[in-house]
Amino acid sequence: MRRGAALILLLVGLTGGCAQWQRAGTQPHSRPETTVPQLFDALSIYRAMGFIVGTPPLAFVASIRFLAGVTPESTMAVFAMSLANRALSFRHSGDGFVAEYHVELAFGSDSATARQVTRDEAVRVHGFQETLRADESIIFQQFVALRPGIYTVSLVVRDRNGPAYVRQEVVDTVPRLQGPALGTPVPIYQGAGRTQLGAVPQIVVNPRAALPYASDSLRFYVEGYGMPAGTRLAARVVDPDSVQLWRDTTVLAGDRALASARLFIGPGALPIGRAELEVTAVGTTASVRAPLLVSLSDQWAITNVEEMANLLRYFPRQDLVSKLRSAPPDQRATRWRELYKATDPVPVTPENEALDEYFSRLAIANARFQEPGMPGWLTDRGEVFITLGEPDEVFDIGTDARPTPTGTRAVRWDYANLRLTLYFQDETAFGQYRLTPASRAEYQRALAQVRRAQ
Repeated sequence: MRRGAALILLLVGLTGGCAQWQRAGTQPHSRPETTVPQLFDALSIYRAMGFIVGTPPLAFVASIRFLAGVTPESTMAVFAMSLANRALSFRHSGDGFVAEYHVELAFGSDSATARQVTRDEAVRVHGFQETLRADESIIFQQFVALRPGIYTVSLVVRDRNGPAYVRQEVVDTVPRLQGPALGTPVPIYQGAGRTQLGAVPQIVVNPRAALPYASDSLRFYVEGYGMPAGTRLAARVVDPDSVQLWRDTTVLAGDRALASARLFIGPGALPIGRAELEVTAVGTTASVRAPLLVSLSDQWAITNVEEMANLLRYFPRQDLVSKLRSAPPDQRATRWRELYKATDPVPVTPENEALDEYFSRLAIANARFQEPGMPGWLTDRGEVFITLGEPDEVFDIGTDARPTPTGTRAVRWDYANLRLTLYFQDETAFGQYRLTPASRAEYQRALAQVRRAQ
């Protein structure tokens, strides 16, 4: 579990190999409703990584992994889905609130449906603030026995207290896992797994294979079949350019029928972004891969270091940002770790509050100050908002009632504590506001003053 965050996993139900879990114990993160397209759109990132993704308002991320079944002609599909409390509609119930949702999971072949699971689940919380949580707060998982083959996987998720409804379909291949073979690495939050093929693994799956940076280890559960006792596993993580970011070895524990191991990737071991875990059984041809994502926090998902450096263009420590931007691939994790630690105002917490505040402002600016052909965070108003925060007063000037000397429209921002007044002028009349030269100079003076005080 994450240190310092007091998160726990509560078992809500376990029937027929299905479990739903609710992460509880913290207040919801504040997160702007509109974020930077493609960069902060975590759903797009997960979709590109091959996950099953539900669209807002009923947003979720789901994954399917495969372990060996009890016979050579049977494979166990490990389905897991995560969603946030705020994706569901809550109603009062006793001294708390309850949300209810419906899940239909079907594996179909060309001729018929091979297996279908239908579940109705309930989520209960004590306070209203918990209903607004935007992080991964609910985990639904299901273990399904299937014959190897190609299937159309159909997933329906419905909010039983509201109109939200999502249906998604993907085509997936269920492998035949005869030894020597490895099952798909399953990212987990906790659990010991299993010691017999006929048993359901005792694990809590991490559906997104996500690790908020510097807050915890990323754990994977791996099974091996038909291998000698003591077979070693060689594991490594590579980025999208196949650059190795991390490596380790471990030993499978068990017998030839079923052996297992757990891999732990420690906090700060990987840089921000998408990556892939590769696991190979030494001395065999058995090799498997699984995607993963190292994110800034529960709130932000960024695909690579280049995007991170670009987004940090207004961040105070540009010396560290420049080192991150210019670092070769094998040094990116080190440079990112240096930046993260050097700018963390409260090291005893798992989050970097300075970075969270910066990206919160960036996302708000992107939503509020978009201009024709320019995302909001790259406009002059976006730059000032991100670096100085909310102005104390805002005035629209240059309307028909209050024309400017040049006849153009302008906006005035006042920062009382900084004794700063800035003018953004729309010289083109197309809604493209730019700091006047005098205001640009005053802004740079005030920004230098703020950063000296930090």
